[in-house]
Amino acid sequence: MLEYICYIILMNKGEYMSGSNFIRGTLLLTGASFLSKFLGMIYVIPFTNMVEETGMTLYGFAYIPYTILISVSTIGIPQAVSKFVAKYNTLDDHYTSMRMFKVGSLLMIVTGIVAFLIMYFGSGFFASLSLDPATEDISLDEVQHAMQMISFALLIIPSMAIMRGFFQGNQSMGPTAVSQVVEQIVRIAFLLIAVYVVVDVVGGTNATAVGFAAFAAFIGAVASWVVLGVYWKKRRKFIQRPIDQQKVKKNIPVKQLLKELFRYSGPFVLVGIAIPLYQLIDQFTFSHAMAAIGKEAESSIAFSAFNVQGHKLVIIPITIATGLSLAIVPEITKAFNAHQLDRVKKQSNQALQIIMFFVLPAVIGLVILADAIYGGLFGIRQLEITSTVFAWYAPVALPFAFFTVTSAILQGVERQNFTLISLGTGVLIKLLLNAILIQQFAAVGAIIATWIASTVAVGLNLWQIRKAIAFPYRKFFKLSLLMVIFTAIMGIVLILVKWVMGLFLDVYENRLHAIITMLIGVGAGGIVYLYLGYASTLFERITGRRIAILDRIIGR
Repeated sequence: MLEYICYIILMNKGEYMSGSNFIRGTLLLTGASFLSKFLGMIYVIPFTNMVEETGMTLYGFAYIPYTILISVSTIGIPQAVSKFVAKYNTLDDHYTSMRMFKVGSLLMIVTGIVAFLIMYFGSGFFASLSLDPATEDISLDEVQHAMQMISFALLIIPSMAIMRGFFQGNQSMGPTAVSQVVEQIVRIAFLLIAVYVVVDVVGGTNATAVGFAAFAAFIGAVASWVVLGVYWKKRRKFIQRPIDQQKVKKNIPVKQLLKELFRYSGPFVLVGIAIPLYQLIDQFTFSHAMAAIGKEAESSIAFSAFNVQGHKLVIIPITIATGLSLAIVPEITKAFNAHQLDRVKKQSNQALQIIMFFVLPAVIGLVILADAIYGGLFGIRQLEITSTVFAWYAPVALPFAFFTVTSAILQGVERQNFTLISLGTGVLIKLLLNAILIQQFAAVGAIIATWIASTVAVGLNLWQIRKAIAFPYRKFFKLSLLMVIFTAIMGIVLILVKWVMGLFLDVYENRLHAIITMLIGVGAGGIVYLYLGYASTLFERITGRRIAILDRIIGR
């Protein structure tokens, strides 16, 4: 049933719903991904209210390196297996597809164990990198404990991920979609219940509560495995049937299989770890640099505000925009292989425009309403600090989204190896500037370093796209200028709304006031921008089609 709920979330009654399994699978996966991300943002609200910013920083210290190790331990293998299986199934070589799945599963079990050992036994070292001894509200033992608790999930997530990739390669998106949503629901439910019991029922410490919150990743992964196991049991005979019927079974050497698999997997892992790498650099330098300038007292609060709660908010527009844009990438790949460069340029331009159209107004809205949004969602404690760093952090959504999409375009035009250069350059800049800028501008310095590093990385990708396909940016800049104008109008409206609301409400003193200001501000800004985009036909020019729901609401 959940599989169909995920599908219905994005279902449109237009011509694209003509029974196509491919479209159905794509929408199912996109809907599940969005729902998973949305749930991942929503749970942070009650979680923050229970453990406050200090507890969220402790949780972030465990979760960020865990995310990196997940990406490195899977090394893009699940997505690569999906591509590999789809390729060999098309060639009617189902036997090789199954061999690759078995080889990949064994590899993922090994890398999962290695990742677990690194994080569990290296937790003391990672904790010392993350936390300056001068920080009083968090101890090294607490950071180490949280890292150890989350490390258990590394034992099973890599092998679980490859199972998802195998199903996707067989054009079966339901198992991945449902297991993603179930994993998130179970993880969040366990996390919130455990934290509530520890903090409010038995009166335990924040550190103990965060430890259970970190362990929730393992519980969610187990639930996902159960779902995938049920699907495997139901579909095993259908998967095995074409293998049994295959007359000629090629025994391709394992070395050759792995070589092809790694060739596919490289680009996926690079894009997947880009954003977490910037966060990890902050984690290993922020506390020490803040202590060096005597601001260790606000270090945990500021880190939490932009790298945990703030990041969860920023990732929502990134997810929506990149999800829509990346749906175009298979068409770019197909057109490039068919030597249809005009079509490649058109699709690439559309992907970039979608990012600008959705993320730019979201960024400006977050900046203007930063105090109301942060205070309304996460509480008004230390709002002078938290809202300021959140307002500075919001703009990184734009380069983050552009990096993801430009990297995907480069993959589509067979220039995926350049992603290593652009990402490496960005990470190097972040490493060189982070501590210097933090000591110069305090917490905001880390965010400025991320701006500079990610923007340079995007600039390199855009340059390489132009070089690869002689991409003309004139049309993109022309429409972007229109989006900037519409966003500016929306921003003026938001400023006026906020000023009027400020005459009666104080977001720094009353959380309900912050919630009211947030809801009215977001509603007003959204209506203004959507109307301008619709009335000017900007929507239609970007997407290439009418927006049916806006036709019904606004009329034309």
